[in-house]
Amino acid sequence: MLTPEQAQARAAQAIDRARARGADAADAILIADTALSVSVRLGALEDVGRSEGGELGLRVFVGKRSASVATSDLSDAALDAVAERVVAMARLAPEDAWAGLAPADRLMKGTAPLLDLDDGGEVSPEALKAQALAAEDAARGVAGVTNSEGGSASASRAVVALATSHGFAGSYAVTSHGVSASVLAGTGSGMQRDYAHHSARHRASLEAPEAIGRLAGERAVARLDPARIASGAMPVVFDPRVGSSLLGHLTGAIAGPGVARGTSFLREALGTAVFGPGVTIRDDPHRPRGLRSRPFDGEGLPVSPLAIVESGVLQSWLLDSASARQLGLEPTGHATRGIGGGPGVGTSNLYMEAGRITREALIGEIEHGVLVTELIGHGVNGVTGDYSRGAAGFLIEKGAITRPVAEITIAGNLRQMFAGLVPASDLEFRYGVNVPTIRIDGMTVAGG
Repeated sequence: MLTPEQAQARAAQAIDRARARGADAADAILIADTALSVSVRLGALEDVGRSEGGELGLRVFVGKRSASVATSDLSDAALDAVAERVVAMARLAPEDAWAGLAPADRLMKGTAPLLDLDDGGEVSPEALKAQALAAEDAARGVAGVTNSEGGSASASRAVVALATSHGFAGSYAVTSHGVSASVLAGTGSGMQRDYAHHSARHRASLEAPEAIGRLAGERAVARLDPARIASGAMPVVFDPRVGSSLLGHLTGAIAGPGVARGTSFLREALGTAVFGPGVTIRDDPHRPRGLRSRPFDGEGLPVSPLAIVESGVLQSWLLDSASARQLGLEPTGHATRGIGGGPGVGTSNLYMEAGRITREALIGEIEHGVLVTELIGHGVNGVTGDYSRGAAGFLIEKGAITRPVAEITIAGNLRQMFAGLVPASDLEFRYGVNVPTIRIDGMTVAGG
């Protein structure tokens, strides 16, 4: 696999080829990776997968016209052909008044922050198989588990390089490790499924596969014999593994392209109270070993920790250069970049700060409500904020979590949901987006 330095040089060479063929400006991203995964089921090896490759995306500008192409062939001849083709495509593209590279004076300069994203180690298929078996065995060992969808373990390493024609070149490497298990409990029509997984940049940071497996088994068994629930308005508590989706709806609503088009339900909310005063939401691209940490954004701009919401008040949009120009603002370092097309907008290690009330106290105050541990479907309107999703979880009765519930629907409007949201104090940094347990009163719950 290419080293970060080799990938960075290759991206720069693609830009040189495009400029030589008439491009006014260009940028290129190269992602090379190698991945190994092992899955088992019922104690037997089911699959071993290995992949290795690299792809380069080249975007060029001819005036205000632009085009992009991607290739997995990184040879000199292929880059020559790609450069020729993409410049010809750009000359035929429609003009875009907001198109262009990031402002040259805003590009990241100097040494990139040290984020410890690459553990430098290699993992054998035998080691991954042992992890997968340990996770599945622990899950199947939980009383009440009757079948298995399998255990899996994976390891990968990726090199990311970005270069632009106006002065930026950077690269970095990341490793990723994961273990998961998925099992079933019960029999026949009463069968229930659940899972558990953990991911980390460093293999040494992974939770023990036995702990992951036990959690998967316990979750599946806990869902057996779900009760019916009467429809009505009641408090809904979001478990951290599903509560992070609420931040996904927030970031979608404050992404620059949607705000610029006027298609966001928060398009007039900048500088106003969107959440209660006890809610602060931060984005931290510099978190060591963070699952979404990065030294620079998808346009070569520096990234830094940002309070998106401070004491309930919305502080910033998420802007790439194009949407910033359209709004008359400066980019915020939130451009994301894939191999194909131009930059999008996204966050890094996004999290909601812990609240002051414990999870137990948050739930203990509820006379009748539900704890949601699974969300189904995508019934969210980004223009109006209307929210309706299928869910499963547990009934809360007189301050205690009692019986499982399934096939329910929870509904509300995100403006009201955000305004009434109360976070607990149990924040853990386990995923790319992290929240504590969250309580929202007065949501509409429809029973199955």
